Formats: sequence, C-alpha cells, structure tokens
Amino acid sequence: MLSVSGIDLNVDVLTKEEAIDHLVELMDKSGKLSDRKLFKEKVLSRETQFTTGIGDGIAIPHAKTTAVKEAGLAAMVVKNGVDFDSLDGKPAYLFFMIAASENENNLHLDALARLSAMLMDEVFRKRLMQAETKMEFLTLIDEKESAIAKDKENSSSESYRVLAVTACPTGIAHTYMAAEELENRGKLLGIPVKAETQGADGAKNVLTAEEIAKADGIIIAADKNVDLSRFDGKPVIVTKVSDGIHKSEELINRIVNKEAKIYHNNQNENAKEESESLGHGIYKHLMNGVSHMLPFVIGGGILIALAFLFDDYTIDPSNFGKNTPVAAYLKTVGEFSFGMMLPILAGYIAMSIADRPGLAVGFIGGMVANAGVTFSNPAGGDVNAGFLGALFAGFVGGYIVLALKKACSKIPHSLEGIKPMLIYPVAGILLTAVVTTMINPFVGAINDSLNGALNGMESSSKILLGIVVAGMQSTDMGGPINKASYVFATSQLAEGNFEIMAAVMAGGMIPPLAIALCTTFFKNRFTEKERQSGMVNYLLGLSFISEGAIPFAASDPLRVIPACIIGSATAGGLSMLFGCTLRAPHGGIFVLPTMGNPLAYALAIVIGSFVGCFVLALLKKPKMSEEMQ
Repeated sequence: MLSVSGIDLNVDVLTKEEAIDHLVELMDKSGKLSDRKLFKEKVLSRETQFTTGIGDGIAIPHAKTTAVKEAGLAAMVVKNGVDFDSLDGKPAYLFFMIAASENENNLHLDALARLSAMLMDEVFRKRLMQAETKMEFLTLIDEKESAIAKDKENSSSESYRVLAVTACPTGIAHTYMAAEELENRGKLLGIPVKAETQGADGAKNVLTAEEIAKADGIIIAADKNVDLSRFDGKPVIVTKVSDGIHKSEELINRIVNKEAKIYHNNQNENAKEESESLGHGIYKHLMNGVSHMLPFVIGGGILIALAFLFDDYTIDPSNFGKNTPVAAYLKTVGEFSFGMMLPILAGYIAMSIADRPGLAVGFIGGMVANAGVTFSNPAGGDVNAGFLGALFAGFVGGYIVLALKKACSKIPHSLEGIKPMLIYPVAGILLTAVVTTMINPFVGAINDSLNGALNGMESSSKILLGIVVAGMQSTDMGGPINKASYVFATSQLAEGNFEIMAAVMAGGMIPPLAIALCTTFFKNRFTEKERQSGMVNYLLGLSFISEGAIPFAASDPLRVIPACIIGSATAGGLSMLFGCTLRAPHGGIFVLPTMGNPLAYALAIVIGSFVGCFVLALLKKPKMSEEMQ
C-alpha cells in the first residue's frame, strides 16, 4: 500500500489542515485518488467525529470513499511537530494517511490495526523518524511487519498465562494499541499474553475455550461493555482501554500475582473498576435505559408531530391528528413507537443491572407501570405511574433478578438450565409486577401532583421553570445535569406537557450557536484553530448537539460556561413566555415546522444565541496577534 512516491521525510507544516493537505498531495502523487477534493473532505469529516492524533507523536488520518481508486498509504515526518488535536495534547511528528476504496472490505481497518501495532514500539518510531532516505523508511516498515508476523507464528503454539480483551468506543486505534502493548509487555516480562481485539470490524484473535481454561486470568481493557460470561470462575480485571496502554505491566503482574478477583457469572458479580461509586453505577444503569429509549421517543415524537402538521384541524377538532389518512397513519405509527418508551426504559435499566435475565422482567415491569395497574383494577387505567413508575420498575426488576440469582446459586449444576428458562422469568416477572403494582398508586399521586403544579403555574412561574431547565443544558453539556434536564422534559411529553421540551431543546441549541457567533463577530478573542472549529458549531447548534461547545468550555470553563448558561436560560425563558410547544424530543431547527408558535421559537433561539455571544465576548479578553495564529 505504501510506495516511495507517497513518502516525504522533511515536511514543514504549521497547522493540522496543512498536514492533511500535504498527505493528500502525497496520496494523489501515488495515483490512488480519483477525486482529490472529495477525499480531503472525507478525511476532514472523519476528524470532526474523533481525532486521529492517537498520541505518542503519531497521527493516522484516514477515510473510506468512492474518491479512492485503490487502497493506499502516504507517510510523512514533521521533525518540528505540529498540533494535530492529539489525545495526549502533544504535537504529532509521524504521520500515516490511509485511503480505502468503497469496494474494499475493511482493508483500511486491517491497515490501521497493523500500523497501530507496529507504532507501539518506541524504538521503531524513532528509527522511522531518523530515516535518511525513503527506501530506508520502507525497509524499516517491511522488517518490522515481518518480525511481527514471525513472532505471532512462533507464539501460536504457546500456552498463554494471561489473556486480554481490548475495545474502545470507535473500535480502531486504541483497541489495537492496547492489545499490542499488553502482548509486547508480556514478552519483556517472560509472560505469554494473548489479546483479543473487539474492533470496528468485529472480534479478531478470539480467545478459545481451551486458552481461557489454562490462563491465570483475564484483563478486560475496554471503554464499552464486554460479555464476561465465558470467563466464569476465572480471575478478571476490568479497566479502561488507556490502562491497557499505559499500565500494561501493572495489570499483567496483578493477574500473575493472583491479585484479581474471581468473576462469577452465575451470581452476576460483574467486575467493575474499583473507582466506580454507587451513585455512578445507578447513573450508568439509568443512562443505559434512557439511551435505548430515546430512538423510540424521537422517532415516535417526530412522526406524531408530522401527523399534526399534515392534518386539517377544521374537519374534526376533537380528532385532530387523525382526520386525514396520511395524518392518521403517521400518528398511529408514532403512537406505537411512543408507547414502547416506558417498557424499553425499564427493560434496559434492569438488563444493565442483571444482564439478559433482567430484560424481560424490566420490560414487563415497565408495561405494568405504563398501564397504571393496581390490585383493585388489574386492567389498569386508575393511576398514572408514567415515567417515574417505569424508572422504579426497571431498578426493582434488575435488583429482584440479582436477588434471585443469589438465592439460586446453590442449585445443583445439573439444574442450571432451569434458572434462565424458568425461575428468573416466572418469579422475576411476577415479583416485579407485584412490587410495581404496589408502588403505582404512590408514584401516580406524585405524577398527578407534579402535573397539576405544572399545569397550574402562572406565566411568571413557567418562565422561571423554562430558565432553570434550559440553563441546566449548558452546565455540563451532555453530562449528568444536562441529561437530568433532558430526561425530565421527555418524561413530560408523555404527560402532555410540551412547553418544557421546547424550552429544554432551546437551551441545548444555544452553547454551540453562541460560540459560533462569537468566533464570527469577535474573532480577536480566539485562535485560528478555534475560529475554524467555531464554524462547525453553527450546524451542531441548529441540530441540537450541545456537545460541540465542549472543547471551548474545557479550555476556558470560567468564561464559556457562564456565558452559555445565560444564553440558554434566556432562550428557555423566552420560549415559555411565547408559549412555544414541541412534541418531538430532538431535531433542532429541522423540526421547527412541527412546533407550536414556530416563528416565536426561532426568535427565542436567535435572541438567546446573541445574548450568549455578547456575554462571552465581554468575558473573554482580546488575544495578542501572535496568540491568534
């Protein structure tokens, strides 16, 4: 994939975009591209998702697109280094660009895996940096690739003492870097290590049952969920993928020195990072339910909103939303989706707590809460347990299944099969339904009180509520406070309170928009790199993606966060003042036609954005000319 024409060893670039430009030029010279401009656009688009500056002075930008004729590599050395937004915050010196064709199945991922593995060797990186000719550079890569292949061949018959599974959210560079570091560190320590990678193109180097049985223990270096059931009875350490890279020796020694806890799948003793608190565990379970629930809420909410948009109110006001065939179909399908919201929430909370046996139990608990079942009326309809009831049902169901697992732990091994097929679903569903039915009247009373208070609010009180829930969107931009505000708003959709959702979405749109406006009208407050990033925030803000403001907030929290909170609170208060309503829990400006009082809502967004922009401009001092570069 790499040819002499695609290598440059003495490059002088000052910015990330210049570095990408030069790599694209090298790739084009190699004859790999059919459309140089489109390829560059795809590379830049990939960088907006997650930086390819993987740290340790390395960057591996890449793209898979129809603009590539055949897969290729380009490489360059920037001896003075360049800021590439690397994960470790340090300059990048060694660059490899990967171009993959749409016709080639995951070839770029294979190249990424090989490069990440080779570049974990610091001595090898230094030799590449010091290469005097392009042929020397190519020879070093050939020799390293051959050495790795030979090592794998020689170690294929080894009995591994330590096994590992590595995985990162994107499933690309860090997954393979952690695996390579663990295996290499094991060689240095004289301890054979095998690492399974769960990357973007599936699991590779998969651990066998025989290897698991013989191993001293297993290291799970992952930033996403990994199925641990196959490691039942083995010592297991669960940690972050970055620890697999930076703490490999410590992790291996903990396994060999028998310092890891035994994992028991039948008791659901999930291995966790030692630092995880009870509060964080509860939050993680809740977010697991919410993340699975949101597609149903968003899809159903937008379809219901479109039904009202396409309907004719004058035909039958009492049947508004279903007067025309198109509207009736959209509203019916939307209601099906919306109706799944609470069971899905409860089911996936319970599954997060108790693994797969908790899913059905939580799901039924959510349905019991959604129906408002009571002992006096098993058919339901007497109480409105709603969102809170389903939330309680999810946690109740999850912990009931955990209790059942513990109670059944002494059942003979020959009867293991009856637990997941009989005991957990029957006893779990029944007990969860009974407990949920018991709490439904109390939760219903809380819901009725809350709804009554919201509906009975005077205009001034609603404005204050809008200010608070919208301001919460900017406090941590995607964090717990932001999500608490959002979850509250989505819960009120099911209760028919549509004004709160409008205020919350307004609040979430403001941070990126305020920053984008400030980088446009007050350029002397920002560096060139920040001004370029600011332009992307227009689209993110209009799409209700508040996380676009996080890089700015992280670099200057004492100025950016207060400005965004003030702007968001302004927009939320105005949305309430204007009586704007929103039935769809997402979509940003793109669902404006489906809203109640859309023009006033757009005005609230504009005013809030400019308020945030001006406050930020007042708080930030102009930079010196050399700082703006």
